[in-house]
Amino acid sequence: MNDYERIARVIRYLDGHHTEQPDLAGLARQAGLSPFHFHRLFTNWAGVTPKDFLQCLTLVHVKESLRHGASVLDSALDAGLSGPGRLHDLCVRLEAASPGEMKTGGAPWMMAAGFAASPFGTCLIAESPRGICHLSFVEEGDEDAAWAGLQKDWPNARRRRNDAALARIADQIFKRPGHGDSRVALRALVKGTAFQVRVWRALLEIPAGRLTSYGRLAALAGQPAAARAVGTAVGKNPLAYLIPCHRVIRETGVIGDYRWGRIRKQAIVAWESARNPPRPLPAAESIGVLV
Repeated sequence: MNDYERIARVIRYLDGHHTEQPDLAGLARQAGLSPFHFHRLFTNWAGVTPKDFLQCLTLVHVKESLRHGASVLDSALDAGLSGPGRLHDLCVRLEAASPGEMKTGGAPWMMAAGFAASPFGTCLIAESPRGICHLSFVEEGDEDAAWAGLQKDWPNARRRRNDAALARIADQIFKRPGHGDSRVALRALVKGTAFQVRVWRALLEIPAGRLTSYGRLAALAGQPAAARAVGTAVGKNPLAYLIPCHRVIRETGVIGDYRWGRIRKQAIVAWESARNPPRPLPAAESIGVLV
């Protein structure tokens, strides 16, 4: 069991037992560790203590993040989508595949592809000559199916497996920013309709640690009455985490579903929020998690 699997087990346990307010010892048992080792593992993984991380899963915290996210997006709209989130987040240049590239299915490209570790489990990444064109999270035992999915997306591209090279790209994608760090600009290539690409570009405007609703995202994408269609486009995002569809939640503050698992979405949202809190976490807040 890797670190993420232990954290996911704890979050899953909290989904059903948060009203019991489990203590550190109880959570450590779920992870199969002593309280000391669990606290150390959790802090190393999350960058904050278990208590602070779990507070980031509360409904009140998520609603506050949602409110702050709305104000950030208002600024983005006023500035013509200038991208305020890029100041403190990954710098991603998103390019859309041309009609010819979509028709040829990736021919005659040679893609480098491979499996790599991430803070949220194993991922499959592929890089085309025009940039990263696939990123998905993979459950243990599903590697063959994930590889087949990549082949379906780009059926006529040649693929060369290179786990080491793609692990280096994963390190760039999931790098924890530090003081004075400069983020590497990443190129990404997506296949989609003009509307889908517009939604995916709007997602790039949401800073780490901030959330938005489907309605707000629809406004940002220039389609304020198309929240349902925006939700469909979000669900078809081909680049997990890199295009941050996990930062879109329901107006009520409920996190909801995620293409790569609701528990993983909860983990990512709290992992980012712990590093970019919209305000100090209330000390007396209960630990309950979202459902």
